[in-house]
Amino acid sequence: MDQLPIRQLKRKVQDLLRGADFDEALAKIHTFPPRRAVNPLFSFLYDKDSRVRWRAVTALGAVTAALADSDTESARVVFRRLMWNLNDESGGIGWGSPEVMGEIVARHPRMRSEYLSILLSYLRPDGNFLEHEGLQQGVLWAVGRIAQADPEAVHSVTGLVEAHLSSKNPGLRGTAAWACGCMADRHAAGRLEAITDDPAGVELWIDQQLCTLTVGEAATQALAKLSGTRFAGSVKSRTD
Repeated sequence: MDQLPIRQLKRKVQDLLRGADFDEALAKIHTFPPRRAVNPLFSFLYDKDSRVRWRAVTALGAVTAALADSDTESARVVFRRLMWNLNDESGGIGWGSPEVMGEIVARHPRMRSEYLSILLSYLRPDGNFLEHEGLQQGVLWAVGRIAQADPEAVHSVTGLVEAHLSSKNPGLRGTAAWACGCMADRHAAGRLEAITDDPAGVELWIDQQLCTLTVGEAATQALAKLSGTRFAGSVKSRTD
């Protein structure tokens, strides 16, 4: 695989990201030399298919976390590249960058200790707040993803996440609701209850599945997590 031309490697990665079994695809991607797999995975953060984009987020995060075990400096280079993509001077939008940061930080404690504060600063008005709502939604997802691994790590931003529950943007409301559930943020219960009838739709990447649900369903699911009960509704997982 070391000698495989980059175009062929990119096609292999594309086929894996589009395949039926993502767990199997992820295992195969892990067999590629990590430093060679990074660039193809970056390119698929901009794919037209949202499921492919999200799979690229998970795969790039997983590959970088694995790379951090054997070559920490190369993993740091990947993270700095993600940071650069969010910089106005980069000339781009940085789609997927906050989500990949969240995946890396969730998976690797040492990377978490080094970069968590930078990632959380994108949520802080007195920090490096990202004005673009699509990117801000990515940061909210990243916070929820980190909370799945280490809830205490993101405790300091619970109030900032809760504030998005009253956003005019349904993507922000729904992602914030999901994140509150992951964070076990009981202080958000009242705000979550207020939006349980919200019919606006949102797509969320949950447990490596692209799910379509309403903001109200996301809030109800979060409340179920907070109360320790099982969510009684249904969440549609996209398979197309």
